[in-house]
Amino acid sequence: LFDINDPAAVMYELSSCRKAKPAHYIKVNGFDNTRGVESCVLSFIVQRPMNEPGFILQRQEVEGRQMRYSIHSYATERPEGARY
Repeated sequence: LFDINDPAAVMYELSSCRKAKPAHYIKVNGFDNTRGVESCVLSFIVQRPMNEPGFILQRQEVEGRQMRYSIHSYATERPEGARY
């Protein structure tokens, strides 16, 4: 939605998105183009799924004092409901 000043139009689109994707993340981004460049000035999550998978950031020290990072899903290790 661009150049929309009516909050009701935004809420209508948000409601439509929630109906179409009830079990997904929904994120709203607000842009400001007053300087001629579209830059994101506002961003937030308005809906999260009921069951979220869990992730952990794993850090590994490698040669030369470097760090290597990877993401691991711990939700697959335990049954649903016992992961937190």
